[in-house]
Amino acid sequence: MDLSQICIVLCRPEESRNIGAVCRAMANSGLGRLRIVGRREDYDGQKVRVLAIHSAYIWEAAQFYDSITQATTDCSFVAGTTRRPGKRRKDKLLLPEELAAQAAHVPGGAVVFGNERTGLTDRELEECTMGVTIPSHKDFGSLNLSHAVQVVGYALYRAATLHSPGSTPVTMRRLDGTVRIIADDLQKIGFFSVTGRDDMERFWRGILSRAALSEGECKYMEKIFNKAAGLAQRHWQEE
Repeated sequence: MDLSQICIVLCRPEESRNIGAVCRAMANSGLGRLRIVGRREDYDGQKVRVLAIHSAYIWEAAQFYDSITQATTDCSFVAGTTRRPGKRRKDKLLLPEELAAQAAHVPGGAVVFGNERTGLTDRELEECTMGVTIPSHKDFGSLNLSHAVQVVGYALYRAATLHSPGSTPVTMRRLDGTVRIIADDLQKIGFFSVTGRDDMERFWRGILSRAALSEGECKYMEKIFNKAAGLAQRHWQEE
């Protein structure tokens, strides 16, 4: 993953100081591309710099847009942050680690954070291609804007800087092939009904993407499930 190609998008932020704190969180994570849905003249640059400290350069280079769509036209994915799943708010929300695992296989993308008080609206989230959530206690689920950026930034930084010696993780397209084989074999032995297959595939996709499997590991896992399904079917034929 090339962190220089990841954009942090702030949608309608209210507090100039919060923007400064976001700049610092971005610098901690090796992120430098800040885009803001709003107008530069609506913010107090001095207040931004006070909280940004040595990362004010991120604010100086920030770009401003009228909408999330305009701010992300050059991005491969657009992940909107939200606490609440739902039909209009993305049925499936990724954890920061899952987002980072997916981001590792695409050239660049954006993570969008909403207004400090209201978060992203349903309409704004519809402009995003996926949803990401940061688990927090049910009695106090709202995170400070810069803290949310820090958590997601940390996950992206870790994914970009952790490497297994001699092993290159497969792409999501290749991993999906392994997931299909696992699901096919489980279905052959009656492990789940046809209606349960989608949930099973999402389960395996999430786990295996976090494992960052190599090509050899994918093939070995496919071999295990193929052999297990074959043995089960042979056992039934002998009975």
